[in-house]
Amino acid sequence: MRSVRLGRRYLAGALAGLTLAVTAGCGEQESGRTPVVNLYNAPQENLARIVERCNGLAKGAYRIVLNTLPRGADDQREQLVRRLAAEDSGLDVLGLDVTWTAELAEAEWIREWTGEHARKAKEGTLPQPLGTATWRGRLYAAPYNTNVQLLWYRSDLIPEPPSTWSGLMDASAGLAAEGKPHYGEVTGAQYEGIVVWFNSLVASAGGQILSPDGEQVVLGPPALQALQVMRDFARSQAADPSLSNTREDDARLAVESGRAAYEVNWPFVYASMAANRPDLVKDFKWAPYPGITGDGRSPLGGANLAVSRYSEHPEQAFQAALCLRDAESQRIAATRDGLPPTIESVYSAEGMEEAYPMRDAILQALKTAAPRPQTPTYQNVSTVTAVTLSPPSSIDPPSTLRTLRELISDALRSRGVLP
Repeated sequence: MRSVRLGRRYLAGALAGLTLAVTAGCGEQESGRTPVVNLYNAPQENLARIVERCNGLAKGAYRIVLNTLPRGADDQREQLVRRLAAEDSGLDVLGLDVTWTAELAEAEWIREWTGEHARKAKEGTLPQPLGTATWRGRLYAAPYNTNVQLLWYRSDLIPEPPSTWSGLMDASAGLAAEGKPHYGEVTGAQYEGIVVWFNSLVASAGGQILSPDGEQVVLGPPALQALQVMRDFARSQAADPSLSNTREDDARLAVESGRAAYEVNWPFVYASMAANRPDLVKDFKWAPYPGITGDGRSPLGGANLAVSRYSEHPEQAFQAALCLRDAESQRIAATRDGLPPTIESVYSAEGMEEAYPMRDAILQALKTAAPRPQTPTYQNVSTVTAVTLSPPSSIDPPSTLRTLRELISDALRSRGVLP
């Protein structure tokens, strides 16, 4: 992962080597008297349908043009950061990963949501997703979709799912003794997935990685517990031999293939199981994210919609963003693209029961879900954390904790990470 320095403090670094012209390649511009609102978002199969709906509702007040960002999150962030650093006026509404809000807000590259816009963005929105759109007490984005991980298991192998990681390890040992599929899949590769695992374990133990203002490392005894669990799991019979290379799709495929008995993963795995292994889906169940002494705190994911500081049509951009994430738009995104809503009422909307049979579990998990640390230098923090924790079988809890404290402290000051 790369870290592109931000804001006025880091503008020179962000612009170094930049060859983009401010307006070149910025998407379609105004046509006639109808302002064009350029939306830049991650690939989403049915987003064009939502854009078309909002353009119809706008009745000529604006016209949204959809621009699709690269598939990889790092590539998405890099494209947005470089163009914002160039003060590119061709960006209006930006689809952001939940971990980018603080970075872009601190750099003053996205506009604060205030007044009626902020009221509408907050209305009916679940608290945890709303927190990811907030920085230093101010709202800088509107939550578009959210996500939580659950424990997904085969009930024909594990009739009663354990609530703790130690219980899962015991269940795997029992299955292995019987010659049955026994691996438990978790994202142990050296990328954001292993950071998500660690962060949720720390939160499940009652701790946190950074202070609420994102300026201090506060890793303490809960982090030591988290590291111990990661190391124990990686060395147990629960661990797939490919754990150190496992990402979300690898975990999904291992369960679908019959090699694994369970996985911790995002809800997309249910629709995939139903499509790819209809013979197994009747036994494919879900339970709360595992914890240290009981149910854990699930990782919190999702995406937010922000308005660029350099938009030439900020009022229309705010209106467009509100439409793109209103209840009906979120219902479409949920039922057709599998993106969990941030507006609570959508969970009881038409089509949700079929698309989300686990919707009550998602809502329950969202009440206690663990957000990743909020800091303008999150990319740096994530990078050094992933490197330090990989491979999880090599973790030495006391030594690894000391290393994490040192490297994350440097990362907060943008030291020790290549731009």
